[in-house]
Amino acid sequence: MASFALLQLYDIHMHWVFGICILVVMVVAMEAFAWCMHKYVLHGPLWFLHQTHHKPQAGFFEANDIVSLFYGILSAALIVYGDTTPTVIGFVAFWGGVGIAVYGVLYFFLHDVVIHQRVRFRYRFRNGYLLRLIRAHKKHHKHLSRTSSEAFGFLYAAPRYEVEHRQNAR
Repeated sequence: MASFALLQLYDIHMHWVFGICILVVMVVAMEAFAWCMHKYVLHGPLWFLHQTHHKPQAGFFEANDIVSLFYGILSAALIVYGDTTPTVIGFVAFWGGVGIAVYGVLYFFLHDVVIHQRVRFRYRFRNGYLLRLIRAHKKHHKHLSRTSSEAFGFLYAAPRYEVEHRQNAR
């Protein structure tokens, strides 16, 4: 009887809804982790890599891109492990890896495409969320030293970076 209950619990855990929940939790956790990593590691011991991101670059790639490779490798490893391990831990690893990958895609689009325009396209953003992210990141890059920066998030910017919209007088 106990093994039947355990089997039912296993089936519940393998449902895709739980996978989506793990994915969402992982994206949120990645923003918190990336904030800490950015502030304490990239603006700390790995500044020699990250400083290339704070200086104008001639080419498309910069040494700081190595950090993104780390997240990509971690994501791929979790997805492969989860796909080849038919257990609850494998299920969590798979969806956690997918969550890291989704965070990576969001980061690439918002940070590299929208904010830094490493992939060129012309568009004037009017969305309050995007304008707040852009403003916070500009504040972050205002200082070129490793110690005087602020706004270390990638997908979240505090309300103090809100851009005031001018109302048209009628």
